[in-house]
Amino acid sequence: MTGISFSGNAASVTGGASMVEASKTQQELTKFQSLLDSVKEQKETLTSVASSQIAESGRLNGDYTSSFSGTFTSQADKTAQPIGAAANTGFHSGETIDRTSELYEKSLELESYFVKMMLSSMRSTLSGTSLNGEEKSFAQNMYEDMLYDELAVSMTKNAGFGLADQIYLELQ
Repeated sequence: MTGISFSGNAASVTGGASMVEASKTQQELTKFQSLLDSVKEQKETLTSVASSQIAESGRLNGDYTSSFSGTFTSQADKTAQPIGAAANTGFHSGETIDRTSELYEKSLELESYFVKMMLSSMRSTLSGTSLNGEEKSFAQNMYEDMLYDELAVSMTKNAGFGLADQIYLELQ
């Protein structure tokens, strides 16, 4: 008799668990439906967006490399002293650099291009095969090139070569 009452209790517990699950499912469906309704409302109010509103000026949509915009933002960057090669030449002693300007950003991009050329020539000295002798695939070469692009940008931001400072001072 205890076995029958136990199985009856188990049935009622199972029935209660399924009711709780059904309630949770209904709550999730209600939340999902309200989310869909809000997305539909937003979609009706949205207009198309031009690529000029998405991409930074001077950059293409889908550019995978980091940019230099926003690299220098402090007030001290507006009157910075030259560093690296620009500081060592002595031609521009006493001049200051506005690192927040667009001209300096373009100077950094040019320096990054030169660093990328240096890294590419260094990379060309390496063998084109992996450790087990297989040739690199097209995808490996492409992603390796992207890696060296990002490496050049990172080196330009952090190494302090001073080439961008020199370019900026000459073009200013």
